[in-house]
Amino acid sequence: MKKLMFEESRANKIKSVILMTLFIIIIGVLGGVAGFVWGNIYFGLGLALIISFIYSLIGFYSGGRMILSMSGAKPVTKKEYPYLYHTLEGLTLAAGLKNTPKAYVIDDTAMNAFATGRDPEHASITVTTGLLKAMNRQELEGVIAHEMSHIKNYDIRFMMLTAILVGVVTLLSDFLLRSFLWGGKGKSDSKGGGNVTIILIVVGLVFAILAPIIGELIKLSISRKREFLADSDGAMLTRYPPGLASALKKISKDPDPLVDKANKATAHLFISTPFRSTKSLTAKMFSTHPPIEERIKRLESM
Repeated sequence: MKKLMFEESRANKIKSVILMTLFIIIIGVLGGVAGFVWGNIYFGLGLALIISFIYSLIGFYSGGRMILSMSGAKPVTKKEYPYLYHTLEGLTLAAGLKNTPKAYVIDDTAMNAFATGRDPEHASITVTTGLLKAMNRQELEGVIAHEMSHIKNYDIRFMMLTAILVGVVTLLSDFLLRSFLWGGKGKSDSKGGGNVTIILIVVGLVFAILAPIIGELIKLSISRKREFLADSDGAMLTRYPPGLASALKKISKDPDPLVDKANKATAHLFISTPFRSTKSLTAKMFSTHPPIEERIKRLESM
């Protein structure tokens, strides 16, 4: 089990580098096209990379705190929630982590939880009051183990980087579209040059429209795969897959699953979608989580 989790952690670190490289290329293309429209490709490219670097740096070091603040999560003490703390401490030892993640609680009737932070040393686990009230001992351990696996496997860093970079791509795409509307000059000294300019502008326009959509789909696809892995790794931590399976069954039957302060930027972090479920094709395509029935089925087969 430890070997499997170590390999998953290492794979996530490698994927983080690949993901960063991919998005830097997309950002560079967006910046280059914007620079071409305004007559200086290098200026556009440099500006895009500077913006993305600053945005990513702020998000990397402050993203966890911002997510907790947006979600309305409040830090709690061992005296307030002793069993939550004991569960966190026990599973921290089982996962082989050096530091126990900080505990946060959201005052909400919905049953949900999430982990966030940039690495295991700067991580936290947040649960709703609705989850704490509804879950028995084994079910709560299953949920916390799922979130602990996200921390152990560096999913928290991977998904935070993904969200940050999708945000940068969206920001630059919007800037590029506005550049077209403002009427950038580009280079069109000759007829041939004018044709090239038109082609590049059309390509840039299509790319500016599609880039944030593609980025969002990549983020959601990665998020769905991470949930399956965290389920299996969490079940291995507790040595009791039925605990998490039972917790997911309760969550799936929650009459009011909406977490009031959840939004599209943080939805992929939760153990289950924090919105009311819909069955439309678009909703499935942009879903942050795999079908909960499939997750339960996999756990029950372990």
